Amino acid sequence: MDIDFSLVLVVLVAVCGVIWLLDHLLFAKARQQAGKSEEPVLVEYAKSFFPVLFIVLMLRSFLVEPFQIPSGSMIPTLEVGDFILVNKYHYGLRLPVVGTKIVENNQPERGEVMVFIPPHDHRYFIKRVVGLPGDRIEYENKILRINGEQVDIDIVEEVLIETGAGLREGVLFNEQLGVSNHSAQIVTDDNRSSRRTSWIVPPGHYFMMGDNRDNSADSREWGPVPEQNIVGKAFAIWMHKEPGFNLPTFGRNQRIY
Repeated sequence: MDIDFSLVLVVLVAVCGVIWLLDHLLFAKARQQAGKSEEPVLVEYAKSFFPVLFIVLMLRSFLVEPFQIPSGSMIPTLEVGDFILVNKYHYGLRLPVVGTKIVENNQPERGEVMVFIPPHDHRYFIKRVVGLPGDRIEYENKILRINGEQVDIDIVEEVLIETGAGLREGVLFNEQLGVSNHSAQIVTDDNRSSRRTSWIVPPGHYFMMGDNRDNSADSREWGPVPEQNIVGKAFAIWMHKEPGFNLPTFGRNQRIY
C-alpha cells in the first residue's frame, strides 16, 4: 500500500494542534482553579509532538523532501535504492496534499531531473525533462529529436542492460540536453518500436523521459505531465541502500545532473 506521508503529517499536525488548543481554551483554566497541575497524557503528547511534526511538515512541504528510487528507469543517473533530495521550492511553493501553487519561482528547464505525479497514477515518479510547452518531440530508431533537431550523443562504451527479458546488449552514452550533460543508455539488440514516435507538448505541460531509455514508462507511454503535477527538482543523492537487510552506504553521494 502506498502511503501519502504529506497527508499523514497534515492530519497529525492538525490533530495535535486541535487537542492542544481545546485543552488551553476549555480545560487548562479549570485545572488551575482546582489546583491540578498535571495535564492529561493525551494533552502532554499533543504539546510535545506538535512543534516537531509542524517543523517536519514545513521542511518537507516547502524546502526539501527525501525520496527513495524504487525502479531502474533512470539508470545510470539514479540506481534502485538511491535516496535523493528534492528541492520543493525550486519550481514554486505549493500547499501540501492539494498541490496549489502559492508562490511562483523557476520554470522547469530542459535536462532537469524532476519529481512529479504522472497523469495516469497517484504515485510520485522521477524522470528527466525533455520537452517544454510547445516543443515537438520525436523518438524513433533510438534517436531523439527536439523541434526537428537531433540530440547528439557521445558513445562511452558497450554495456549489458538489465531488461524484463534478461540482460541485453546496449550502449552507454553522454548526452547534452538543455542545462544538463548526463549519461543515458539504450538497448541495441532489440527491434522494438513504438507505435507513436512524435508528440507536440501542450501549453502548461512537460514531456518526461527516463535515462534508461528502453526500460522507462514515461511520457512516450502516458503523455506529457501537467504543470500542477510538479513536485520538485531532484538535486542530490545522499545515501544508497541495497534491498533487504543491507546497511546503507554513502559512496554514491553526489549532485544530480
